[in-house]
Amino acid sequence: MKKKRVITSLLAMSLFVSGLVAGCGSSNDKDIKIGMVYELSGNTASYGTSAANGAKLAFKEINEAGGVLGKQIQIVTADNKGEPSESANAMSKVINQDQVTAVTGFTVSSCGIAASAVAEAHKTPFVAAATVNPKVTVDERSGKVKDYTFRACFIDSFQGTVGAEFAINGLKAKKTAIMTDNSSDYSKGLTEVFKETYAKGGGQIVAEESYLQKDQDYKPVLTKIKAQNPELIYIPGYYEDVGKIIKQARELGMNIPVLGADAWDSPVLVEMGGIQSLNNTFFTNFYSIEDKNPVSNAFVEHYQKEYGKLPDSMAAMGYDAAKLLVDAIKRADTTDKEKIREALATTTDFASVSGPMQINDKHDAVRGVVILELIDGKQVYKETVKP
Repeated sequence: MKKKRVITSLLAMSLFVSGLVAGCGSSNDKDIKIGMVYELSGNTASYGTSAANGAKLAFKEINEAGGVLGKQIQIVTADNKGEPSESANAMSKVINQDQVTAVTGFTVSSCGIAASAVAEAHKTPFVAAATVNPKVTVDERSGKVKDYTFRACFIDSFQGTVGAEFAINGLKAKKTAIMTDNSSDYSKGLTEVFKETYAKGGGQIVAEESYLQKDQDYKPVLTKIKAQNPELIYIPGYYEDVGKIIKQARELGMNIPVLGADAWDSPVLVEMGGIQSLNNTFFTNFYSIEDKNPVSNAFVEHYQKEYGKLPDSMAAMGYDAAKLLVDAIKRADTTDKEKIREALATTTDFASVSGPMQINDKHDAVRGVVILELIDGKQVYKETVKP
């Protein structure tokens, strides 16, 4: 009798566990899980937080419109802390533990490169938001385009070229000094492209100096640059360092124009550099709310309603990356990862916030570069250079 009760109890427990498993399965069937991995803490948290806000808005809009494939999107969020090793761990978690269908995120190239290795190993579609180094989508050793990794942004080669051409034709600078963040693949990549294009255009690099992230005293390097009498300084670095560098340059009486790239785009730049110091500075970027089109206008309106402020370019790129991924799922008409990969690779005429966009054979977005000027702490739109 006792043995019978034990068997009955075990059977009941088995049915209970089976019910839990079945319940989990039915929950997954109702939702499509998408991983969202961003720099939510660390030195580049300003970028990651804005981009994550843009992505969350995109997913909210999609869900409110009925979702995709008749299902709602369930976001699985992870923080990569702005570190490559943490990026690989975060990507591994959302793929292996959370069992996502695909992943979007990342605004730092070194983090995107580390994460892409995990996505490739697990054959999981990955759309990076704002990682511009070519090595994100192309394997450095083999030169082969990565199968499952894509990006919603342009790459260094286009942005660096536009920057150099603007230096020559827009700023009329014939002699330029460069300061490169030697701890950043992003900064080093842009420097190489800028140098090559600038030289081809007849410009002369009169000084080339390097620094490391989190340095504090840049005056010795700036003094060496000042002695070469450049007409422009090109600094393709991150906002915190750039703000300090420009402030110290102005303190040394260096009032020449300073030019940079998309990693300048953060309110922290003005906090670090000061409003007046940042006058006569320019940078290339992904997006400006002043570059009007219907998709951008709606995005700005919805973002402001959701967060009570205007979006920056990182918010726009997070938004575009999320929409691009869902667009591919919709066109694939399935959550099969291989089919989603194929759909991403054949993207044409995607309606991005900066106009129609397509994905090229290296899995990069073909889209325009915006040139901005900082005037009294405000970004002022100058022009958009189309590819």
